[in-house]
Amino acid sequence: MTIMADAPMAATRPQLPKRPVPHERVPDRPTPSNPRPHPRPAARIDSEIGPRRPGAIYQNVDGRFEVLALITDPAEATQLLRRTCARWAVIVRDTLRPDGIPFAVGSVWTTSDYLIRPAPQAYPAA
Repeated sequence: MTIMADAPMAATRPQLPKRPVPHERVPDRPTPSNPRPHPRPAARIDSEIGPRRPGAIYQNVDGRFEVLALITDPAEATQLLRRTCARWAVIVRDTLRPDGIPFAVGSVWTTSDYLIRPAPQAYPAA
């Protein structure tokens, strides 16, 4: 019966290289020009908002909503949604309820959302 504690292979193996810390400056990896690892282009934000512009009405499983305002300022959207990662917010009112109070949402446009009435005019990009 052999003992594995005295294995001769363990002493002859080379030491494994150490991984650099993520986003650490090393000679083989240049420093990115943008400090964010994943930038959010305007096209991605537009696809997340979808056709929800002021005046549009859309419906999903939660109800039927009229878009009252679109907030594209990240600081204001963060404050409205109480999330530090918010980049935009949509203020909507539920049209199925007579006492529908406007509130802010930050959910992305999905295939379960249906546009009932498009916005009457094009919304200027901010």
